[in-house]
Amino acid sequence: MLTSAKLAHAYRSACMAELEALKPGNVHVFADGHGMRIHDFIKSADASAAVIAQANLSVGERIFQSVKATQMAVGMNTNLGIILLCAPLIHAALHVNQISEGANQNLQQRLGFTLSQLTVEDATLTGQAIVLANPGGLGNSNVNDVHEPSIVSLLEMMASAQDKDRIAWQYANGFADVFEFGLPHYNKAMHKWNNQAWATTALYLGFLARQLDSHVIRKYGEALAKEVMQEAIDLQSLHWATENPKLVQKHLLAWDASLKSRNINPGTSADLTVTCLMVSNFEEIV
Repeated sequence: MLTSAKLAHAYRSACMAELEALKPGNVHVFADGHGMRIHDFIKSADASAAVIAQANLSVGERIFQSVKATQMAVGMNTNLGIILLCAPLIHAALHVNQISEGANQNLQQRLGFTLSQLTVEDATLTGQAIVLANPGGLGNSNVNDVHEPSIVSLLEMMASAQDKDRIAWQYANGFADVFEFGLPHYNKAMHKWNNQAWATTALYLGFLARQLDSHVIRKYGEALAKEVMQEAIDLQSLHWATENPKLVQKHLLAWDASLKSRNINPGTSADLTVTCLMVSNFEEIV
């Protein structure tokens, strides 16, 4: 039984595991960056975990309350993408009994039901959360602008943004990146090394090497995002080729320093990494 307490623990554990892995361009135990420290992310995980899995909240309330708690704790955007991705998954895990024959449905199927039930209020609350977090490169939109009360459901709002934002794309496509690529890739890495930190790095590099990071695109454009993806492809090959990823650490740290010197933060790939880790944790506590 996935209780609120167990889900909150699975969420926080995923946030912490991601911080313990070397993820070039992001904040992690090996290096801070982008004006943020690892302690900011630990505080953010604690603050958001306290509310994101509470019972009797809508998906929109989970998102808004988690972002609000994070802002009160650290006063900066450390985890908006993580919250946007994890909230509907947590909601789906909590509400299995509301779905007909729910016991026979897997998490992805239950998630599909949750996404189909998202409301206009969910969209408005999520828009308010995004404005509160104020992510880099937000700007304004001619369609479903988050600065205005929504007139469409959260699913429709995300679908309208899916071509420019990979987090929005997850909503419109049943979180396919998580279930069809991320989890199998992570499990393959765990089978190879039996080391969560090494497998998490492999997962992160896998996302970067597979698709353009939409956070990088939003800030710097597609051309630079393609450069980052090619760099990731090269590092991913090195990482998977070794039986001892510690031997690749100096290469990863050098790329980490290079990305941070250019102020490049592949945040979407990191957010997807946390989400996969959380779902993996769900499977362990069922």
